[in-house]
Amino acid sequence: MPTATLTPEDIDRIIQMAWEDRTAFDTIKVQFGVTEAQVIKLMRKHMKRSSFTMWRERVTGRKTKHLALRSDDVMRFKSSDQKGL
Repeated sequence: MPTATLTPEDIDRIIQMAWEDRTAFDTIKVQFGVTEAQVIKLMRKHMKRSSFTMWRERVTGRKTKHLALRSDDVMRFKSSDQKGL
């Protein structure tokens, strides 16, 4: 789904999922069709600069945000409104 067709509710949910430490970018892509690069652009556009900077510092290099890097012992909660993975 191109970011231009996302509803305000979709954007809010993507931002919420991106802030969650254990929600991987792959999960966001499965549910909304938005790549990691598109999530970063969306976050930059819809957040205050200071909040965006703080978020980027938190997620840069974080293994839990990438399924391929994540340890098998990481258990994650799956919300009832989360689709896919």
